[in-house]
Amino acid sequence: MIALSARDVWVFDLDNTLYPADHTIFDTIGDRMTAYIARHLRVSMADALALRERYHDAYGATVIGLMENHGIDPGDFLDDVHNTPLDGVAPDPALAALIGALPGRRIVFTNGARGYAHRIVAQLGLTGVFERIVALEDVGLIPKPELVAFERFVALCGVDPRRAVMIEDHARNLQAPAAMGFATVLVGVDTAPGPYVQTATPDLHAFLAAIVASRIDQTGVSP
Repeated sequence: MIALSARDVWVFDLDNTLYPADHTIFDTIGDRMTAYIARHLRVSMADALALRERYHDAYGATVIGLMENHGIDPGDFLDDVHNTPLDGVAPDPALAALIGALPGRRIVFTNGARGYAHRIVAQLGLTGVFERIVALEDVGLIPKPELVAFERFVALCGVDPRRAVMIEDHARNLQAPAAMGFATVLVGVDTAPGPYVQTATPDLHAFLAAIVASRIDQTGVSP
C-alpha cells in the first residue's frame, strides 16, 4: 500500500470499476449491441450475441471487430448502443470523497464512448473529481488492452507511467500498463491472477480508503 500511496497519478477504468459489475446498465448496453448487430448484419440475435462476444475477446472492443470485418460506422454504433437512460445509476458521494482525497492527478480512461463516459461520470456525481475523461475516440479507436492505446493515453495526458496507478476490472487490460511502469490494481477479485497485477481488491471503496489512510499515517496530514 505504501508504494501505491507514493504515486500521484490515478487512472480509473469506468464500467464495472467506478460502479458495481452487477449493475444493469452494462447489461442494457450489451443488449443494445446485440440488437444493433442483428439489425445491421441481418443475423439472428443468437448469432449477433456470438459475434459481439467474439469481437470483444479478439479486439478488446466489439466496435473494432465490426469496423474491421463489416465496415460498420463506429460513431453510429457507439451513439446507438449507449443511448440508454442512466436513471438507475445512483450518485456515489462516498466514492467522490475518496477519489477526491487521493494525492495528485485523477483521470478516467475507458473503452466506452466519449458522450456516454461523460454522462455516467456525471450521473455518479464524479464530474468535478477527475481532471479528464479519456474515451475510445480520444485514442483513435484503439482499445485497451492494446499497448498503443496506453501509449496514446500517456502522450495525450502527459503521464509518467512510473508515477501512475491503473485501476481496472479486466486483468488483461493491466498487462500493457504494467510493462510501461504503471502500478496495477484489479478491482472485483480478492486474489491476483497474474504477474502484471500487483494488487487485487474486491471493493474499490475499501481499497481507496486504505490508500488515503496510509497517506495520512505517513504524512500526518489529512488530504
